[in-house]
Amino acid sequence: MIEINLLPGSGKKKSRGARAAGSGVNLGALIGGIVGKVSDPWLVGAMAASIAVVAGVGMLHVGQTARARTLTERQQQAVQDSTRYATVLNEKRRAEAQRDSVLRQLNVIRSIDNNRFVWPHLLDEISRALPPYTWLTSVRQTNTPISAAARAVEPAAPARGRPAARPAAGAAAPPPARAAAAQEPVRDTIKFQRVGNTVDIQAMTRFMSLLEASPFIEGVELTRSLLVIENGKEVTQFVLEARYEEPEASLIRRVPLTLTMAR
Repeated sequence: MIEINLLPGSGKKKSRGARAAGSGVNLGALIGGIVGKVSDPWLVGAMAASIAVVAGVGMLHVGQTARARTLTERQQQAVQDSTRYATVLNEKRRAEAQRDSVLRQLNVIRSIDNNRFVWPHLLDEISRALPPYTWLTSVRQTNTPISAAARAVEPAAPARGRPAARPAAGAAAPPPARAAAAQEPVRDTIKFQRVGNTVDIQAMTRFMSLLEASPFIEGVELTRSLLVIENGKEVTQFVLEARYEEPEASLIRRVPLTLTMAR
């Protein structure tokens, strides 16, 4: 029997579509076939739960792995920052220790320099305040002056190769006010005594008033007064105690020192 194809090409397309349909995988049909074969609903629920558990464990594993990687990177960065900051802090402590040492030495020099002209000022004020018919027999300092060793107490340096001891974790750092006060020059309180004679008791009172009015002297007190015989005459012997007072900068008068050399 002879067949004539009046539509050329239709047979090839049909054959190709048939082959494509035959070679494709129908997932819906496959799952439906599996479900159809499994008739127990508990088994289906167990399989679904197992699939959900496996998916959940996988997601948790991925999340925990990413979090562990992030924490590891942060830890490495923190260790690097800690090492860098520790070096910076050690350099800062070393610089502060050198600065404090220099400040203590400068304060010693400054305190010694400030006390150079104390007694010239005191003697000048005493002689200016001394009234007529009154004379002094002695002027002396009654307290012990602060030595240069006591002005600057250096902290004990650590042994070579051994790090300096660190303060305990619970120990509080010294307050800034106390640290600043430790760097201030030590003021040497000068107390002095004057022993003199006068033939007029009012002259002694005037002498005390003039001394108290001086910007360099404070705390003038009469500690003893009695009648004595001086060169066959009766005079009043008195003992005065006072302290040196540091005046304001505006009250200090500075004059140039000139020296003429004789040829």
